[in-house]
Amino acid sequence: MKEIYGALAKAQKNFEAALKNATNPHFRSKYAGLDACVEAVRTALNEQGIFLTQTIESVEAGILVETLFAHESGESYSGGKLFMPVSKHDAQGYGSAITYGRRYSLLTACGVAPEDDDGNGASKDNAKDEVDISRMNDFLVAISESETVDQLKKVYAEAYAACAGNQAWQAKVIAAKNKRKEGK
Repeated sequence: MKEIYGALAKAQKNFEAALKNATNPHFRSKYAGLDACVEAVRTALNEQGIFLTQTIESVEAGILVETLFAHESGESYSGGKLFMPVSKHDAQGYGSAITYGRRYSLLTACGVAPEDDDGNGASKDNAKDEVDISRMNDFLVAISESETVDQLKKVYAEAYAACAGNQAWQAKVIAAKNKRKEGK
């Protein structure tokens, strides 16, 4: 592992912040899309002879995303597997989980954070910027389509946790749950 660890250390010196290049139309806020996350690290990795790839594995109730680095020496390193729940089992639900998982797996494995363009990225007031809108919309659909009380409770808990700190989305999740309960 000597070669790949040395190459990763050299590459990390040249990693950039993941630029917030995508816009969330609901909150008029920006976030770093998957392309920006890859762009922040790929050149530095490639210059050190490292190939970046990510694997997806379907598991019960979700997917596992693994970020892998392969060095020209033949050594490889895994950033570990990240579980992402899939709330709606269709192409959109899986696509959303895959994209979200790939972004966060890559950023974590590389130790990179999205750019902080307002100087307050860690403050609670900006929690709305951290909500994945596509994922939250999938949760709302899953809540409305839940067939049992247990399924409703499970999806509601996951959705509420996913938007922690964001009062607007918490209100939407609660409203969706209440509407579904009335229909049962």
